Amino acid sequence: AGPAGAGDEVAPLGGVVQTVHVSVGQVINEGDKLVSLEAMKMVTHVIARRGGKVISIAIKAGDPVDAGQVLLTIG
Repeated sequence: AGPAGAGDEVAPLGGVVQTVHVSVGQVINEGDKLVSLEAMKMVTHVIARRGGKVISIAIKAGDPVDAGQVLLTIG
């Protein structure tokens, strides 16, 4: 995968995707919870940095992710 773009939301840390809280086509607002990641038995929520429409989702529940990996794109 290439570098993250302006509309990309990335994993803040490595872990396993616990829950994806949005779906493609959904309109979201800045501050909405997008994804929950579990790492070392702690859950971290990825929060939208901007509002818009979910264009694509690159992960699903149970997927391992690395820090900086693109999780989804907001347009």
